Amino acid sequence: MKAISHLPEPGFVVLEVTAADEQTAAAAAQAASDLWWSSGPSAPYRTPGEEGVRVRLYADTRRAPDGQQR
Repeated sequence: MKAISHLPEPGFVVLEVTAADEQTAAAAAQAASDLWWSSGPSAPYRTPGEEGVRVRLYADTRRAPDGQQR
């Protein structure tokens, strides 16, 4: 997956979850997604030569999951 070179402003985060299996990675990313307004978890992916399965999501920590300001 492409590296992130910058974030637009304070409050935005990129979370990359790495786990031993797809179910665990997806569940952890979904739990984070339930906290903030987010893109939702990506499809699980592997990086050749590295251990684990990864899932990425983009979130705005200033907003609730429904998009309302905190």
